Amino acid sequence: MSTTRPYSPGDRGPEPSGASGASEGGVAAAGEGVAAPSGAAAPPGGRQMRRLSFEGESGVVPLARDFTRQALYAWGWLPAASADQRAAAEDVLLVVSELVTNACLHAEGPDQLRITCDNKVIRIEVSDRGTGQPAPRTPHRAGRPGGHGMFIVQRLCLDWGVVRTPGVAGKTVWAELGAPA
Repeated sequence: MSTTRPYSPGDRGPEPSGASGASEGGVAAAGEGVAAPSGAAAPPGGRQMRRLSFEGESGVVPLARDFTRQALYAWGWLPAASADQRAAAEDVLLVVSELVTNACLHAEGPDQLRITCDNKVIRIEVSDRGTGQPAPRTPHRAGRPGGHGMFIVQRLCLDWGVVRTPGVAGKTVWAELGAPA
């Protein structure tokens, strides 16, 4: 489903600054940008979050995939115990790749990747400075090169949308996928 709602149904919006345990200035807090030690407890409410700043980085798509893969291992999505769990993890990696690639191609590159996970949903957010509005190309033309990114996101995700902050350049494109069974 294509949407421009800033948050998915049932979500009350972003948490107040600092409430998610996120650190400022792109420095990763424990359980955020680095793999948590084995046996580390999840934050209250079972919600876990990681953030990656792309400032000064090159090769951002593989960097984003590696970062996401590490989070999936830390959160128990990987190694996958079944084909369905493996497919769910691969879907997350593909959506991250598509959103970061779109920021590179259409929005002067991504600023930040944020991934949050609870027991039911993983949410991927890619922030950039672009002014464009992402949308699946219609009509979708399978077999033609290019133009498949948001179509893939639309097909794989429970929901997706765009958040814009008034008075601030850029946007955050978010997508949510269901946790593996």
